[in-house]
Amino acid sequence: MTENELSYKIIGSAIEVHRNLGVGLLENAYEIALAYELKQQGMNVRQQISLSLKYKEITIDNAYKIDLIVENKVIIEVKAVLELNPVFYAQVLTYLKLTDIKLGLLINFNSELIKYGIHRIVNKLINE
Repeated sequence: MTENELSYKIIGSAIEVHRNLGVGLLENAYEIALAYELKQQGMNVRQQISLSLKYKEITIDNAYKIDLIVENKVIIEVKAVLELNPVFYAQVLTYLKLTDIKLGLLINFNSELIKYGIHRIVNKLINE
């Protein structure tokens, strides 16, 4: 599947989770439910991936933690906040650059309508 095809399925799963759980829960609940929905569709989903970072001559263990990676092609950052801070977009873009993954989805489940809480972020440094 392409990133766009995966994105379509991920968004559908996020809508399903939001429809069933509503707003007001902790991010962890949405993350687990979303991972469940994606796995039910046969997708390879990894959760809470801690990755190291090289800085000059040193390695920084657990420098960042990605909420979900789907099919090794899409990073999902799950939020449950009143409003998205610009740093969240930068966070996803940084994850994309450090992993050489092209597409990220920032999903805020604390949105009355989930469609307003879903944001696509593209790593423009990746050539197609």
